[in-house]
Amino acid sequence: MKTNCYMIVRIQLGQGRGVRNVPGKNRHLALACAALLAPASLMAYVLGFWRLSSDLGVTHEFGLAGMLSHWQVWIAVGVTLHIAAYVLNRYGRGGEMYLPRVLRFRFAKHEGDHPGGRSSKSAKAS
Repeated sequence: MKTNCYMIVRIQLGQGRGVRNVPGKNRHLALACAALLAPASLMAYVLGFWRLSSDLGVTHEFGLAGMLSHWQVWIAVGVTLHIAAYVLNRYGRGGEMYLPRVLRFRFAKHEGDHPGGRSSKSAKAS
């Protein structure tokens, strides 16, 4: 006959820091991620140019097959990682989380968007 014995252990931890509700509290994490993304983007660029030079016959055969064997994929990944590292570096060093206007997605034209930067009211007035 088996006898099971149980022990309940209660651990009391001290009070930690309260949750801060201030903007920019994760800047150190943004800098750490940006530091890791920069070499990753360089590696993607190198793989892309290796594949491109392999297609031109300058270097030996490229080592990967399938979807990852296209140089366009590696260059696109390199550019994406490079932009992400740039944005995170800018945010981590005290700037705003800013994406260039070209990279923002716009699904519909807003009422105030007119060529030349004029709002719809000033466009109607002229």
